Amino acid sequence: MNNNHIKNEILLDKNYKLFVNKKIGNGGFGEIFKGENIFTKQQIAIKCEKVKGDYNSLLQNEINILTYLQGGIGIPKIYQFIPSKKYNFMLLELLGPNLDELFRLCKKKFSLNTVLALGLQMLNRIEFIHSRHIIHRDIKPENFLIGKGKKMSTVYLCDFGLAKRFRDKRTGMHIPENNGKKFIGTATFASLYTHLGTEQSRRDDLESLAFILIYFCKGSLPWKTIKAKSNSEKQAKIIAKKMNISINDLCMGLPKEFSIFLQTIRDLFFDQKPDYDYLRGLLNKMNSGGIPLNQVKFDFMKIFEKKNIDNKKKMLLLDNKESKNDHINNVNLSHKSTKSDTNNNSMNKDSINKKEEKKK
Repeated sequence: MNNNHIKNEILLDKNYKLFVNKKIGNGGFGEIFKGENIFTKQQIAIKCEKVKGDYNSLLQNEINILTYLQGGIGIPKIYQFIPSKKYNFMLLELLGPNLDELFRLCKKKFSLNTVLALGLQMLNRIEFIHSRHIIHRDIKPENFLIGKGKKMSTVYLCDFGLAKRFRDKRTGMHIPENNGKKFIGTATFASLYTHLGTEQSRRDDLESLAFILIYFCKGSLPWKTIKAKSNSEKQAKIIAKKMNISINDLCMGLPKEFSIFLQTIRDLFFDQKPDYDYLRGLLNKMNSGGIPLNQVKFDFMKIFEKKNIDNKKKMLLLDNKESKNDHINNVNLSHKSTKSDTNNNSMNKDSINKKEEKKK
């Protein structure tokens, strides 16, 4: 896209502009850029997808799903869908960084209470989309973002390009449990059933969430650093690792509730409704901080606050420095003025003396 546009701005539908030099994300679907409403100056995110003749639009699927989910807590607002010959554009709410970026910001160390508080919000987002008969099919840290400004404590679930309905719109029937399905999702956080080619359902979104929570607690997963010569070889190694490691070994060193959380999900039948309240109870049971999980201040928020304080200190130092320089300049100007006045007085006295001498 960048190659086709020399300017830094692209006008979309006369009301919006896209900043080509402000890319904030990318993936298999395309790229995400910062944008702006020309009239209100509202900052937005613009998701771009290159149009291909033989390609089912993930962006079109995403906007259909997001339109259906609008109004839910932690669901990004969408403003407009703009199709064109070369690109499709989706204009949506501009959010903050994703949880993987924030985890790295904290040097891959989250406190247990931060993990639990994040887990509670992520579970709530997943429960909400399931209540609307949607499964996400790509639950991973990168697809959870925090809001901006006053919404910084809210976790958003994003990127619904791979999402689908698990119930028929007309009949309300659950999709059938088919096997031999092509892999969809992200290998690191995909459920075991997904690797084995089983049609995804609600349990698979939740198993991915369990892997995220363990990852946030431990800083890694046993299969995350697997290396291979090809994707198929890597996939095979990840499947083998996930199949051979026991839940207790995977959760070793963590509170027992993590093992119970994952085992409860693994025990679900394909079309069974998960007990979200029970899973929430497990998260709350591990909370020993005395503060309700919905009031916990995330670790990364403390870093943001420190940065804000440091920035304010820098600004204060700059202001003080400027004030000091202004004071010095004023003193210098005053000194020059005094010196000039003295010289002028001296010259005036000499002139008067000379005039008096001539009179004599």
